[in-house]
This record gives sequence, structure tokens and C-alpha cells, in this order.
Amino acid sequence: MSRVINPDSTGKQRTQFSKAIILSVRELARQKDVTDQTRDLAAFIAIALQIIADGIDVSVTAWEKRDYWVKADKFRMEWAWAGQIAEKMRASVLSEDWASVATLSAQVAQKLAKVQVSENHRLGKPWVGAYKELNAK
Repeated sequence: MSRVINPDSTGKQRTQFSKAIILSVRELARQKDVTDQTRDLAAFIAIALQIIADGIDVSVTAWEKRDYWVKADKFRMEWAWAGQIAEKMRASVLSEDWASVATLSAQVAQKLAKVQVSENHRLGKPWVGAYKELNAK
């Protein structure tokens, strides 16, 4: 029997969400007033960071099975910020604390500085409707 390859792995999902977050941060920085799009952008960043944080343990499981404990712990420490900032961003968006949202989005941009998004990306606008989704949770 052959290996089963999952084309939608958590690593690939993490990369796609990282690129989408960078796009959202760039677009959020261009916003002059608080509009529905501003709320959607900030909410999407919070949701995407939480999805990334939830996928960390799934990614590390394979390394732990092979007793690569140091590599697994290093990876967890490298991405520990995602869950923390996601929770702060969620609280800031729901309370409409836009100064805090600006500070947190700058921190996210700094953490994901190495992520490159090409001009011809096919990500679209993944943030559309994110504020309603965040309120529903």
C-alpha cells in the first residue's frame, strides 16, 4: 500500500494564511476611517492567527513521533505568539479599540516580515465577511 499524501496539510494552510494576513495588514494600514472593511480586515487577522495557532500541535505531532523533541519545542516557541496576538486582536476588534488593533497589526507584520506575497497573487479578498464570523463565535 502506498503513502497517503494530504495536499492540504497544516503547513500549506499556515503558509496561505500567513500570506493572506500580510495582505490584510497592508490593506488595514491603508484605511483612513473605520468602515465595514476595516472591521473585516482586523477580524480576519484575528481568525487567521487563531487557525494558525490551532494547527501548530498538528504540525509538531510527526516530529514528536520520531523523537525530535527539540525541533518540536523550537517550532512551538517560534509560533507561540500567534495564539496570544489572536486573542488580543479578537478582544480589540470586538471592543472597537482601534489603537490597539493598529499596534497588534504592526506586531503581526513584524513577525511575518519574511513572508513574501507576489503582485500577481490569487488570494483575492479573504477578509470579506470576517467580522460577522468573529461575532458569531
